[in-house]
Amino acid sequence: MTEDQRLADWQDRALAIEAAVRTAILGQDEAVRLLCIATFTRGHVILEGNVGVGKTTLLRAVARALGGGYERIEGTVDLMPSDLIYHTYVDADGKPKVAPGPLLKHGEALATFFFNEINRARPQMHSLMLRVMAERSVSAFNREYQFPHLQVIADRNRVEIEETFEVPAAARDRFLMEIEIKSPTNPDLLRQLMVDTRFHDTEQLLNQVPAQIVDYRELNRISATIQSHILTSEAIQTYALNLCRATTDPRDFGINLTDTDMTRLIQAGVSPRGMSYLLRAARVAAWLNGRQSVLPEDIHEVFFAVVAHRVFFRPAFELRRGELAAELTEQILRSVATP
Repeated sequence: MTEDQRLADWQDRALAIEAAVRTAILGQDEAVRLLCIATFTRGHVILEGNVGVGKTTLLRAVARALGGGYERIEGTVDLMPSDLIYHTYVDADGKPKVAPGPLLKHGEALATFFFNEINRARPQMHSLMLRVMAERSVSAFNREYQFPHLQVIADRNRVEIEETFEVPAAARDRFLMEIEIKSPTNPDLLRQLMVDTRFHDTEQLLNQVPAQIVDYRELNRISATIQSHILTSEAIQTYALNLCRATTDPRDFGINLTDTDMTRLIQAGVSPRGMSYLLRAARVAAWLNGRQSVLPEDIHEVFFAVVAHRVFFRPAFELRRGELAAELTEQILRSVATP
């Protein structure tokens, strides 16, 4: 089988994952597509949204379709880094024992790690997760544990902010995407979610998603193949670079936000890592869209999810982050010349 044939075969499987997940998650087509793009880009993801909009169900559906080891941990103010590595207990004979924690339980087979409400965990936890996300490894018991297939998916509840700790810039930049999960607005979908008993039992709903549609152990290889085979012209590269430059110096591109002092707005724009992530995600979007080269619309599809959380506003503007990030990225796409 040639690489082109292999890519076509995997595209069919990726689209099958999307179709399967959409049977369990109504009204979240954009989020499902973005999470699929992140998976084949091999990037970590933050899901953000209100309570009860389906964040956990979405990631569990994707994890089931991918297969491999799956673990989750709840972010709490008293959570310690050691809680990820090991736990102690007393066995039936009354003897103390040490068992692997959620990070180590599956060894190299760990494929999806879900950090629920990551902003409730203290900075010590964020530091450990930064290491795990950056290097896909952790040191414990005098040895190094590797997780070559790991994808970290965290979620953040934006309704309750008491006793929470903002994820630091270094950790936020390690997440490929931040995907907003919105409640559906279509009355027919809302009625279906309320009335259809299929959506009342999450476990039964997830059991309808086929297990291990793809082999998670092949994801790294197929991702590398996508990156090497989906082309980006010089014009597209320049366009993506200008989009990222506009996050640092928006006034150079004629961008002005309503009721905002543009001279004091930006503390830092998209990092070189973020620039690389933007094109990597755009290549996967082009592949899923059946193209062999990236077009501007592929970049547009992933731009907000990849870029918005990487723009750091000065403290006076951070309370308006949601509003400002949306307006800024929208104006950037309108203002930067499209090839």
